[in-house]
Amino acid sequence: MHMSTGFIAALKETLPDIEIVFDHYHVSALINKTIDDVRREKQSRLDEEGKKTLKGSRYLLLTNYDKLDDDKEFLLRSLLDANEPLFTIHAMKEQFRAFWEKVSIIETFIFVYAWCQDAERSGIKQLIKLAKTFREHSFGLLSYFFHRNSCAMIEGINNKIKTLKRQAYGFRDMDYFKLRLYHLHSQAYSLTG
Repeated sequence: MHMSTGFIAALKETLPDIEIVFDHYHVSALINKTIDDVRREKQSRLDEEGKKTLKGSRYLLLTNYDKLDDDKEFLLRSLLDANEPLFTIHAMKEQFRAFWEKVSIIETFIFVYAWCQDAERSGIKQLIKLAKTFREHSFGLLSYFFHRNSCAMIEGINNKIKTLKRQAYGFRDMDYFKLRLYHLHSQAYSLTG
């Protein structure tokens, strides 16, 4: 699950003996949201020329560094060289990817603690807030080490349902909608236009 306080409270109330695990998808989404918040803040403070430089950088910042081709890698390096806060938060994002590969609970705990310390020392308010969130929810982060499960499949199904609803511009007949959901995975989607 993700780190929503409301979700956590509801789960603890209804299923108090269930161990909470924050999976790769939701943790990465939170880190990416933090990067995007920093990028937007920096972009809002720039003049028109600076905004043009930063425009279109979202994909570069959110994509894992090893997935970028040489041209995109060069563009990202140029962008990060010109903007220290973006460089710092991007480096912290890439560094956190090592969390998922840790092999012992002690190593995992030390990694999270050190990562949060580095984030707090950065002086970037969004990164400090993220470190605070990670510290407050370290129980769910460390639970991943024991369970290593992911919500990726569920998130994919949710996305398919949203796409189905969008393509139909909503459903007025709930029975028909349920029928369409039963055949969700057998449908072929195509873009029109």
